[in-house]
Amino acid sequence: MKTIQKMFEHLHWANQNILERLQNVEIGEQQVKLFFHILNAEQIWLARLQGMDTSQMPVWSDGDITVCAKRIKQNEENFKTFFAKIANTDLDTLITYTNSNGKKFMISIRDILTHVALHGQYHRGQINSRLRVDGNDPVNIDYITFVR
Repeated sequence: MKTIQKMFEHLHWANQNILERLQNVEIGEQQVKLFFHILNAEQIWLARLQGMDTSQMPVWSDGDITVCAKRIKQNEENFKTFFAKIANTDLDTLITYTNSNGKKFMISIRDILTHVALHGQYHRGQINSRLRVDGNDPVNIDYITFVR
């Protein structure tokens, strides 16, 4: 559990660093869309972990950087609350959920949390690539930088 929680601390730190860069450079619609997707996915997976219906939650949507800033704070608070509630839970407990295509799955809490942490890192890398193409410095969001 300790490792997963550390991964989520990194996730929140990386989201915040990406947000700060996107707030301070001229950005394209695609960068915000990718960032919004990361934050939407975090919300969707948390809702699934809590047994909620996510069929009406958008995986991809449009938004602006101001909404992203609010969503980051919401997601961080909601995951902290979730971690406090599951502190003594077996992370190999299976969760049943229906994906955005209507297909049912059973996956462990551990695997879902690992997916969420890794999924965001992938898309933050895409955002960094787009920053570089647009002539901006990418954001160092490496885990080792975080733990230093």
